[in-house]
Amino acid sequence: MHAIAVDVGGTFTDVYSHGPAGAVAAKVLTTPEDPVEGVLRGVARVLTFDPALVGSVVHATTLATNAVLERKGARVAFVTTRGFGSMIPLGRYARVEEDRYDLRFTPPTLDVECFEVTERLDSRGAVLVPLDLESVRRAAAEIARRGIASAAVCLLHSYANPAHEQAVAEVLRSRVPHVVTSAEVWPEIREYERATTTIVAAQVGPLMAAYLTRLRAGLASLGVRAPVYVMDSSGGVMSAELAARRAVATVESGPAAGVLAASRYGEAISFDMGGTTAKACVIRGGRPAITHEFHVGGKGSFGGRRAGTGVPIRTPAIDLAEVGAGGGSIAWLDAAGALRVGPRSAGSLPGPACYGLGGGEPTVTDANLVLGYLSSASIPLHPALARKALDRLAGPLGVSREAVAHAVHEIVSAAMASAVHVVTVQRGIDPRGFALVAFGGAGPMHAARVAERFGISSVVVPPHCGVASAVGLLAGALSADRVLTRLGAADPEAIFTALAADAAADLEVSPSAPDVTVERSADVRFRGQSHELTVPWSPAREELAERFFARYREVYGIAQRGEIEVVGYRIRLTRRFPGPPETAPPLGPPPGRSPRRRRPAYFPELGGYADVPVLTRDGLDELAGPAGLAGPAVVEDPESTIVVPPGWSARLDPARAVLLERLERAERLERRP
Repeated sequence: MHAIAVDVGGTFTDVYSHGPAGAVAAKVLTTPEDPVEGVLRGVARVLTFDPALVGSVVHATTLATNAVLERKGARVAFVTTRGFGSMIPLGRYARVEEDRYDLRFTPPTLDVECFEVTERLDSRGAVLVPLDLESVRRAAAEIARRGIASAAVCLLHSYANPAHEQAVAEVLRSRVPHVVTSAEVWPEIREYERATTTIVAAQVGPLMAAYLTRLRAGLASLGVRAPVYVMDSSGGVMSAELAARRAVATVESGPAAGVLAASRYGEAISFDMGGTTAKACVIRGGRPAITHEFHVGGKGSFGGRRAGTGVPIRTPAIDLAEVGAGGGSIAWLDAAGALRVGPRSAGSLPGPACYGLGGGEPTVTDANLVLGYLSSASIPLHPALARKALDRLAGPLGVSREAVAHAVHEIVSAAMASAVHVVTVQRGIDPRGFALVAFGGAGPMHAARVAERFGISSVVVPPHCGVASAVGLLAGALSADRVLTRLGAADPEAIFTALAADAAADLEVSPSAPDVTVERSADVRFRGQSHELTVPWSPAREELAERFFARYREVYGIAQRGEIEVVGYRIRLTRRFPGPPETAPPLGPPPGRSPRRRRPAYFPELGGYADVPVLTRDGLDELAGPAGLAGPAVVEDPESTIVVPPGWSARLDPARAVLLERLERAERLERRP
């Protein structure tokens, strides 16, 4: 059977098919008004075989993220305990960056309508004020009268006792089509974060359900009737039905897939640069770090996200840093006449000027085309339009077109390096001990320059790098996560067992099945402190404490010991995903001698433009040999381009990954092409 993977990005939709008949990839422009249209266009291109042979379709999407950022989610009624209706309107927002100096600053808030019901529990779940069902009926009637079709229920301390939330939801469901409760979504302490997570689930759930229904209907029209799966934020895979119910778990779906593609390289830093954003993540032992809270739309410096900005989401997600820097990022002059790049992007429509789709603003892609790094090998590009767009900046700056193009290239490389800085240096990690794994449509063009900034001497560009996120989708496992806050629990084993059974029900498996793995962890803190850290679970108190002390030292940089307490319990249940065969014919044309071409490309070390070799991966293997080819050179893939600057060499490994290695000065002189 074949598997099809689909990654919908801000600029391109990548589709990858893998199976006995071969591996095929397609890269099409994303259709932002209706992403399904672009998905179907890409799937049609890779269907070089009988559609009935497709066994699964795995999908990563930015639908949930965009719904939150663009405020296009469903209208939501927020139902909470009487006296706490102001929690969301008041919000919590840290003033960072330019907000610090805005005298008229108004913090953004979630767009919800708040309703209060009479009830109250204490932190142990004991009833202080019984639930008044009449107040719930009045709220339900008013919600229905206002035409609100989605409700988020988050009552005080319902993580300790969900009975009141369940009763409220039962009444609401008689009048409101879509109802979610915090006890179902993520039953943890901290009312504000639990409330925002539940609200986002209510906002994006109806959109996700409608989108997946349209997607499955569209695939069926192409003859593909296989099950559809969606990647979640932590790199797991869930069924389309589960994704519709737990849509909040897919908010970071797209970035997670790319990290999985890089995880096979062990100790690595994944570097994913697409058309709109660039993302970085540290991978240790083949596994990326997982965070249990992130912020959608948050602000911060250089790829970081400050707590208190954006919308906090309490659900597992791969821990990465992201900047608004991609191939479509627009270059512009600020009020002081300084050159800036991004975060605004030309997207897929109108796209960079060189696409010839009506865009006229200069972008990173236009700059790379003018510098000679790109060609029209994979998609038609218009150099004259790129030159015209760059001239709009060169004139006011009083410099040459080539100089401004190189400046754009350098500025965006610096912006992307900041994301690497966040996940390494800012966290006490020396990046020099890692390989930089570069992928995405634009990543391999900038990877060597980004690596140079950190003293990283090795860059890996995987095969199919331009669609690596789609390839990574096939590396995910079916998974479900559960958490429960329970202070002073007398029987942790019973809690873990119940959580595992609940997660297994989502995947329709037995938690004791041989192909099912259950990972246990706990939220631990020093007694008397307010915040906790997540560590692997151990029933031995002393061992659990040692794990917490080590994690505390890693996070805060100081050794601390003392009495601990367990705040919450977590499980992650995974089942091996029935993906494509392990061995499949390689993507692309059959091996054969590739003609060696040359073209001018701009490298400041060489004083400007220089005539450099232009190769394919197969050509690199034929012409460079095992020792590698010294830069400068350009290696063209069907979906991406690799730039090998002076001072670097390139060679092909047995798995067809291109390895870029930093040369010592003596080697540079000896191995000039």
